Order: sequence, then C-alpha cells, then structure tokens
Amino acid sequence: MKVLAEALTNILVPLGFIFLLVSLKKKSLQPIATLFFRIIVGGVLLTAGYLKAGNTAEARMAVQAYKILPNTLAANLGYALPWIEIAVGILILLGAFVKYSGLVAALLMAIFVIAISQAWARGLSIDCGCFGGGGKVAAGQTKYLQEIARDTGLMALGIYLFRNPRGILGLDK
Repeated sequence: MKVLAEALTNILVPLGFIFLLVSLKKKSLQPIATLFFRIIVGGVLLTAGYLKAGNTAEARMAVQAYKILPNTLAANLGYALPWIEIAVGILILLGAFVKYSGLVAALLMAIFVIAISQAWARGLSIDCGCFGGGGKVAAGQTKYLQEIARDTGLMALGIYLFRNPRGILGLDK
C-alpha cells in the first residue's frame, strides 16, 4: 500500500502543479482547479495519516529518526501526526473550511520540507516515513530530492487552496 501511495503521489503532484500553472493564467478554471487540488492534497494527507495511524510505533520511530526534537516530544508528535493528517485531509476532501485546512496543509508540507532537508544536510540516512515506515535506511535508499519536490508541490497546492477556497462539490459556500 505504501508503494502504491508513493507512486500515485509522484504522478498526481506533478500533474497538479502543471494544472496549477495553467489555472493561474485562466481564471475560469479556478472552481475545477480547487476541486482537483482538494482531491490531491486531501487524498495524500488522508492516505498518509491512515497508513501511519495503524502503526503508531512506526510513526513515533519515523519522527524520532529526524533527530530534531527531544525523544518524548518526537514520540508524542509521532502519535498525533497521523490523526492531524487524517482530520485535515477529510476537511479538504469535503470542501469544509478549505481556506484554513489548505493553510494547515501548506504549513505541514513546509515543516516536512524543512525536516527532510535538515536530515539530508546532516547526512542522516532515513526514510521520510511519509506513508508509514520510516527510520534508518541504507545510504543509497534515501529519496530526499524526490520527497522535497513532492512536498513542495503539495505546499503550492495548499497555498492555492488557501487563496482560492471556493470550488465545486464542496461544503464551503
């Protein structure tokens, strides 16, 4: 399931980013773009949270592997993060509070980019734990650049949702 989630995300985020560039030029696409980006961002967050919520020990280990926070705080964040991702993902998918849930999604992605970047800069060999798993991996198995690009794209889509929260098929009116 993790491999499928990563593969779909690696396809959908670049497509979303291309559509983002097109929709910025053609304002009539905004309601459709908002729906498309809600599906991508909300789907990624819901999937990532769901895959981690089933194994909180792994989620805790993944956060601790970054070696940024004290172990107790990292463990607590590891338990809470999947549920935050699920809640924000559901809100975005439903089109509820899109302005604020899009902002939270963009902030989460910015934090993830910073965390992955510092792990890479410090020479840590870890799996990001984005879709479950996490922890130490062999040096050649890291995917830092791909993960940073993906999360930067998701951050851009979250910012778009913050700036353009009204779309079709959403609860926000």
